[in-house]
Amino acid sequence: MGNKGKFYMTTAIAYASGKPHIGNTYEIVLADSIARFKRQEGYDVFFQTGTDEHGQKIELKAEEAGISPKEYVDHVADTIKEIWDLMNTSYDKFIRTTDDYHEKQVQKIFKKLYDKGDIYKSSYEGLYCTPCESFWTESQLVDGKCPDCGREVKPAKEEAYFFKMSKYADRLIEHINTHPEFIQPVSRKNEMMNNFLLPGLQDLCVSRTSFDWGIPVDFDDKHVVYVWLDALTNYITGIGYDCDGNSTEQFNKNWPADLHLIGKDIIRFHTIYWPIFLMALDLPLPKQVFGHPWLLQGDGKMSKSKGNVLYADELVDFFGVDAVRYFVLHEMPFENDGVISWDLLVERINSDLANTMGNLVNRTISMSNKYFGGVVASTGVAEEVDADLKKVATETRQRVEDKMKDLRVADAITEIFNLFKRCNKYIDETTPWILAKDEATKPRLAEVLYNLVEGISIGATLLKSFMPETSAKILAQLNAKEIPYDELDQFGAYVSGTKVTDSPEILFARLDINEVMERVNELHPPVKEEVPAEPVIDIEPKDEITFEEFGKMQFQVGEIIECKAVEKSKKLLCSQVRIGSQVKQIVSGIQKAYKPEEMVGKKVMVLVNLKPAKLAGVLSEGMLLCAEDENGELSLMVPEKKMPAGAEIC
Repeated sequence: MGNKGKFYMTTAIAYASGKPHIGNTYEIVLADSIARFKRQEGYDVFFQTGTDEHGQKIELKAEEAGISPKEYVDHVADTIKEIWDLMNTSYDKFIRTTDDYHEKQVQKIFKKLYDKGDIYKSSYEGLYCTPCESFWTESQLVDGKCPDCGREVKPAKEEAYFFKMSKYADRLIEHINTHPEFIQPVSRKNEMMNNFLLPGLQDLCVSRTSFDWGIPVDFDDKHVVYVWLDALTNYITGIGYDCDGNSTEQFNKNWPADLHLIGKDIIRFHTIYWPIFLMALDLPLPKQVFGHPWLLQGDGKMSKSKGNVLYADELVDFFGVDAVRYFVLHEMPFENDGVISWDLLVERINSDLANTMGNLVNRTISMSNKYFGGVVASTGVAEEVDADLKKVATETRQRVEDKMKDLRVADAITEIFNLFKRCNKYIDETTPWILAKDEATKPRLAEVLYNLVEGISIGATLLKSFMPETSAKILAQLNAKEIPYDELDQFGAYVSGTKVTDSPEILFARLDINEVMERVNELHPPVKEEVPAEPVIDIEPKDEITFEEFGKMQFQVGEIIECKAVEKSKKLLCSQVRIGSQVKQIVSGIQKAYKPEEMVGKKVMVLVNLKPAKLAGVLSEGMLLCAEDENGELSLMVPEKKMPAGAEIC
């Protein structure tokens, strides 16, 4: 297989403030699966990850621990690296922002941008979030708190250097509009354009004086470099960038990056600040920034105070590396947040890994040993039922490739397991145990088992990027070689006459959820939370109505496909709502609660047979149902479960 060219990808560098939980670990596993698959396809992959080690938050944590910031980050960086290694991730470079070569380049970059006039000195006054290391204006806060993390902010004022963001804003907008693949998924692009770029960019604070733990500005030692200017540049310093023009061959080969894989919470830094910094340095922009969703705990956001934080090393102790890799990769949607819990893990391991895949492999090997002494041979005794199995097997590679091209990793894994499911169905269709009863049908039985082994071998080879240890175990038990990627669309690679193992290993044992939870509760006794009683609202009751009167009203689920503000109105939004096969236009006084772009894609409850009326001169053909609290805050009523547009509300 020929080299398909270079592929340089990165994760966000993990903030070295503490041990990463499984939600943080998901990103490195996701990135690893992409890097492995690209290598399997024939790309020359360079995969970089690392740690972000400067900032006020780390300075404070080190102070609390009674050690220096460097000692603190050394320990945390080791912990992060251990977990990345535990999860069998195949990164090529682990960069730390305390690495000497990185710090020197950041200082040179800062000076170059200052000399160029893109950075200037002034002072900053605003509301500061220490965990995010970000200043905010009052209008940017959400419920008086940081819009990124939801924590408290405090007033702060200090002398600072600023970067002229507006100088490059139009150029960035043009790039985004002409390169639709640059920000993915599309919803993230819309958010950046509508919320930040189009309203106009403010100059960005790029230095601090209120703490010391950072890279010093070498020509003004009162200042340290703002953590985001420091952290983001790791993507170029890690591969040998030098702003004096002496960059390494590795940098010249790999830049621009093909993919920055990051969490959706830091997409603004990577799709606005980072490309503008690169423009100022006269460097090409990365080809794509993908903002993946979050992995949440089943009973809410992970919190140490709740005692519900899940860590990768503990999950591996319970289930093994590949089981955890499978769950986080397969259960995460493309755009929306995913959920992890002990019971969901057990359910997926039992149904997918133990049953669909593990039982298939074990049965096939056991039958080969029972009927043919372990020898798997093709006899050519084919029947019509074989054709569909072979078709599914030889088409799976392309199906997986198509999904991976769009970074739909969960869907790619589903395609592989569809092949395993097809193999299981093939066993039911061919009934090997019946064929084994008659010596005359033994040649047919041999062909059936050969087809099964070949189908499993194709699936196992494709599984390598996602569950590398399991892939290797399956192929070893079959005594099969890994099939070259370019040959995975062909059937018959397994060498006829090969003997499978005579002692097949159970790949994944079925688990008892009660036993698992008993062990979990021993390790983590439940923490009782005092839940304050929710406030209630009493309103003036209206006159009673009869059931017949109520029955005249028709309520259905609608999907908002388009939404815009009504001109000359500060309250009204005009939505196009799909209800079954029809689209109704509905005007609602909810502009204070929802932005038009937030509305698109929502499933809502609609009163559909309300007599049409004009609001602010715009026709409205129904009503969206909302709840209103004592402060006048509005919340759209939405179905609790997934429902199709048009479903009746009764």
